[in-house]
Amino acid sequence: MRQPPIQWGRVLRRTAACFMAATAAGTLLLGAENGLSAGALQALCSPGFAAAALGAELGPLGGGVMDELDFWQRLVVEQSPLLRYGSVPEQVQESASPAPPASAPPQTAAPAPTPDPEDGELPALTAPPEDIVERTLVPATTQGYAYDNGLYLYNRTSLPVDLAAAQAAGVSFTLPAAEEGPQILIIHTHTTEAYTPAGTDTYTPSDNNSRTLDEHQNMLRIGDEMEQVFGEMGLSVVHDRALYDYPSYNGAYRRSGQAIQAYLEKYPSLRIVLDVHRDALIGGDGTVYKTVTQVDGGKAAQVMLVLGSGDGHPDWAENLALAVRIQKSLDTLYPTLARPMTLRGSVYNQNLSPGALLVEVGSHGNTLQEALAGARCFARAAGQVFLSLK
Repeated sequence: MRQPPIQWGRVLRRTAACFMAATAAGTLLLGAENGLSAGALQALCSPGFAAAALGAELGPLGGGVMDELDFWQRLVVEQSPLLRYGSVPEQVQESASPAPPASAPPQTAAPAPTPDPEDGELPALTAPPEDIVERTLVPATTQGYAYDNGLYLYNRTSLPVDLAAAQAAGVSFTLPAAEEGPQILIIHTHTTEAYTPAGTDTYTPSDNNSRTLDEHQNMLRIGDEMEQVFGEMGLSVVHDRALYDYPSYNGAYRRSGQAIQAYLEKYPSLRIVLDVHRDALIGGDGTVYKTVTQVDGGKAAQVMLVLGSGDGHPDWAENLALAVRIQKSLDTLYPTLARPMTLRGSVYNQNLSPGALLVEVGSHGNTLQEALAGARCFARAAGQVFLSLK
């Protein structure tokens, strides 16, 4: 790997982060005599704050709960992924089981930060294709996961998860006939997300976070691929093509949620809502990763199902019942294509339907062609589950 040039923009951002964090800390400390809470001061004195404020880069201001913070809180909190996401990015280690196909890339340890889409995202650092590191991310052990009968779920909440019960439970709805109207809604809360340009797959970025308005290169292209496969299987799909993250990224989930509600009212036949995204995997040293496995002799981006929960979604277990069936189908048809499912504390509009799921197809380090291959495999595996719900 060639030595990267000095990134002066990053140096300036780090300097700004240190200055603003120090200014914010000073202001908060001065305010202690005027009734500032002890909890806030304690947070400033924690090792996590010191490490983040002094060592991290500035990221884009996120939406969701970040919007509720005041000016100084935003300055302090948003200087690092450590404070914004509440933990050091998780590690996905090499796995011996399940065994990958013989032609699959080696499964070695790789940082796999998966930022919460409702809380903003990590700074989307870019890298030339030759410097992007490939990994097949599968668990090495059941430790740290909810596990049952070959299924893994990474629980980022304090909620108890019973995968055995989820597999035994029936899905709480049936699928009407395709003749009755659309059965599946494909939507993209972050429509402009894109992949690493490669070959003829190039685009004009809409910002510096691997996004574009080009419908042939962003998530609309991935949704088109899924729609085609579902259609070939006899399933009826409506594919929403609206932009929810442009020109403003903040509030994207609120806008897409309003659209989902409108679609459910317009088409009572809808049972499945797939919010299709791509991930962003960046190591602490700035290394960009992409997730790949081998399918039919070619590379395919790995896929991850993300489940919402939280106070706004008390019935999240119904969505999990559907997710475990899709995950089992993926593991059966395409071993190592699916990363472990993830449960998070945000809702992601999944409270609107028991058939609503968030699907991450690859990461921004993947190429479009790898993502399209992963999307086709996902649609075939998920489509079999959907057909069984009739």
